[in-house]
Amino acid sequence: MHDCPLASHGLVGDGDTDHYCWQRPEDMTTSRQAYKVDRERPGSDVAGETAAALAAASMAFRETNPHYAHLLLHHAQQLFEFADKYRGKYDSSIAEVKSYYASVSGYHDELLWAALWLHRATGRAGYLDYVVDNAHEFGGTGWAITEFSWDVKYAGVQILATRLLLRGEHEERHRATLEGYRAKAEHYVCACMGRNAAAEDNVERSPGGMLYVRQWNNMQYVTSAAYLLSVYSGYLTEAGAGKGAAVTCAGGEASADAGEVFAHARAQVDYVLGSNPRGISYLVGYGAKFPARVHHRAASIVPYKDRKEFIGCAQGFDDWFGRKSANPNVVVGAIVGGPDRHDRFRDDRVNYMQTEACTYNTAPMVGMFAMLNRLARQEGPSPAARRPESS
Repeated sequence: MHDCPLASHGLVGDGDTDHYCWQRPEDMTTSRQAYKVDRERPGSDVAGETAAALAAASMAFRETNPHYAHLLLHHAQQLFEFADKYRGKYDSSIAEVKSYYASVSGYHDELLWAALWLHRATGRAGYLDYVVDNAHEFGGTGWAITEFSWDVKYAGVQILATRLLLRGEHEERHRATLEGYRAKAEHYVCACMGRNAAAEDNVERSPGGMLYVRQWNNMQYVTSAAYLLSVYSGYLTEAGAGKGAAVTCAGGEASADAGEVFAHARAQVDYVLGSNPRGISYLVGYGAKFPARVHHRAASIVPYKDRKEFIGCAQGFDDWFGRKSANPNVVVGAIVGGPDRHDRFRDDRVNYMQTEACTYNTAPMVGMFAMLNRLARQEGPSPAARRPESS
């Protein structure tokens, strides 16, 4: 929430008290206190990320609701100015988030991320100057990253900056720095494809082909990689073969065109939807077999319409959390944490590392599904054989 120019809210509720109870939302009595960042307690990462989201959203609403789009962009610009002027990590200002959503990458990536989205939304040269002038100091052209997440935005920054280079939307003085961004963007893309020269520079893959980054909620890295690779494939397609529109890997010894990049993205989507050794869809509600014991409070407890009596904080643990039966409610559209590095998955509510559903797992897949739907509606070859257009 953004209700004044020099402040923004970064957390609602308290992770400790939230985890102490297992209840339906209708029964919750735990505190929903809102925590904010401001001049005295800065949070450049959360403010910058919000600015980027609002700037991107303003473009989505520009044609259908121009007044709302203008409002979003206005707040995005205010938030970016606040984030840049009063710098600091939000988990240093809001202690309650540190145990759950620590800002490991700091705030420099979010400042670059916000500036790039504001440049795309407004076309103002000052935002691009900011991205170029701070490229080295903020790590934009320094960090070679193999993951993209709610915390670490560098790969997204590098891919979005590369779009400007491929489209020629820059001044000549920006070229060298944008080439630096492109080199790091290609490192990420090549890492996801297993094409970097050094094995340690590539993302690990399970025997079934799933990208594997870490044990807890690995699916967030799978869906975000699929989305970024598909976006980058679109940028390459738009640029065309005559403009060096291919990914260069392994120090120039290997390359991949837009079609190959998109094929890798599509393979990760197919894995999520059931083309994996277990034959299970990790998108809840899709396919013949999907997780039935999702680590989700409301899904695991009888719905309020069927049982209106109050279910207490600890009562939910006693009566519902440990049940071996399937959840009484299906969280349609949720993507769970997913299998381990050996494609093993245990469908158990207690197994939160694999069965917890997170919004940042599903969000990138919404973009992928929109893209695949567009391809399916186009005339010509099947979606699996086509390459996406730039967006």
